[in-house]
Amino acid sequence: MDKLIGFLRLMRPANIVTSIADILAGVAIAGYVVNDGNAYQWQSIGLLIFSTIGLYGGGVVLNDVFDAELDSKERPERPIPSGLITKNGAALFGIILLLAGIATAASVHITGWFSSSAMISIAIAVCAVVYDKWMKHSGFLGPLSMGVCRGLNLLLGISILPAALPQYGYIAIVPVLYIAAITMISRGEVHGGKKSTLYGAVFLYALVIAGILTVAMINNHLYAIAFVILLSAMIFPPLQKAIRNPAGPLIGKAVKAGVIALIVMNASWAAAFGAIYFALLILLLLPVSMLLAKLFAVT
Repeated sequence: MDKLIGFLRLMRPANIVTSIADILAGVAIAGYVVNDGNAYQWQSIGLLIFSTIGLYGGGVVLNDVFDAELDSKERPERPIPSGLITKNGAALFGIILLLAGIATAASVHITGWFSSSAMISIAIAVCAVVYDKWMKHSGFLGPLSMGVCRGLNLLLGISILPAALPQYGYIAIVPVLYIAAITMISRGEVHGGKKSTLYGAVFLYALVIAGILTVAMINNHLYAIAFVILLSAMIFPPLQKAIRNPAGPLIGKAVKAGVIALIVMNASWAAAFGAIYFALLILLLLPVSMLLAKLFAVT
């Protein structure tokens, strides 16, 4: 049982819930749930959800594998440095999760491994490993590559209707900016951060909110403003406290708030595209993620 919990800790369950929200937002953006009332099939949505669980879970597991030596000094309580899970065991687990995520994405469309969903899932897996192994500690490429992983995850949701990718694919830049902001903040989680970096995160957050509001106004779905207000209320107060005192614990709270608020950002996108009931469904993931965040580490 302890080992099972250890593997769950490696997967960051609260974060995985936010990746599911990415998929649901992508499905809504594609118009899969608003164009034809009851025409959509939950089987395809379910397959994409299982795919992102494997892809995200595999990515964060391998992150801890590559960070095992550093974590033995900075975070010895984690499953690998504590000896609960072996490094080789964790590596195998991460690889299996990534392969399962790719295989599940390939089963969404009849074109299988040649489908857009399969190609995007492979790109996510590659980007996750590249980030974990090489890009993480780069001041610019680290936040960018992590953001690209999240942007591709949104595209994975949109790929439920491949024809929607050329039309709405540009929206993937928004989660890139959002995750880049969180990654910038997280740099000071252990030893404290710099105010200039935190102000940079504020700017990126503001761009994200401006993007959502712009699309909502263009589509004349102004009820999305309520979701954006909730998003702002979740991300800015903890970040403001961290700016006043950029100590590690306060920065950690700002990072946690940003990660959990990804669900609200995705609900905002669904609302901006007119899928209000789907937006509320996504929002229901918020208490689930918050509960898991109390049981398992987010960062």
